[in-house]
Amino acid sequence: MNELFDVPGPRGRRTLAIINALGLAIILAITGIIVWILVAKGQLSTARWTPFLTSSVWSNYLIPGLVATLKAAGIAIVTSNALGILLGVGRLSAIAPIRWVSGIIVEFFRAVPVLVMMIFFYFALSHLALSSESFDSQHAPFLGVVLGLTLYNGSVIAELVRSGVHNLPAGQREAGLAIGLRHSQLLRSVLLPQALVSMMPAMVSQLVVILKDTALGFIIAYPELLRQARLVGTSQGNLLASLIVAALMFIVVNTALSYAADVLSRRLSARTGGQSEEVAQAALVVDAD
Repeated sequence: MNELFDVPGPRGRRTLAIINALGLAIILAITGIIVWILVAKGQLSTARWTPFLTSSVWSNYLIPGLVATLKAAGIAIVTSNALGILLGVGRLSAIAPIRWVSGIIVEFFRAVPVLVMMIFFYFALSHLALSSESFDSQHAPFLGVVLGLTLYNGSVIAELVRSGVHNLPAGQREAGLAIGLRHSQLLRSVLLPQALVSMMPAMVSQLVVILKDTALGFIIAYPELLRQARLVGTSQGNLLASLIVAALMFIVVNTALSYAADVLSRRLSARTGGQSEEVAQAALVVDAD
């Protein structure tokens, strides 16, 4: 097996251990200083945390905020993946106009910041509500968040799909062509399922980004978790404690999302592995003939 660097010897390992120990000591010292400052200013006192022992804070603020976050993130995850796969397949199409249009869409929405898109759709939908009685302006923040997340992350996922297909071994493509598959059939039945599995780690990271980016909805008055936590901190005078609680809730949800994605990845690997083996065996039969 090729190695990118030489394995350090005893002296090198001692040097790395000393450097790691110094780095850890510096981190612990900085953390201790920060905690000492917060304690001195009373930010970690018991009074700052007692509001979270009452049901009203959770039922009126944090739980509704978490539900709103999961609602926007859940819909955006589904629509982003659907749009990303569609655009990714479009960029891999054998038809040139489809590749060009898909490429323009992907590059445009990847270049525009997601917050700018949220604000744009929020004001556009709010203006639509003023001119049309069939649309309620209360839905504008939610739709602004979902549309912004969908277009931006869908474009990123499209690039993941394209790179995932291109990074597959050339033998997979050759095996599919050897058994007479057309380009569309090869992409749909052989290449795309394997690409989805290979890019799953990057996909998990992107799903976590979608969940965290729902916090940008605070700018357009969407009642997500961060906005609700800030309301608790403003009303109770414990903004730091409220943000820490919101951060812990985000960590728990993101960890659960990562675990679910890992389980899905293993199941997809088991299914697509069998398909790849069948294609390779069929190609060997064709070559033998």
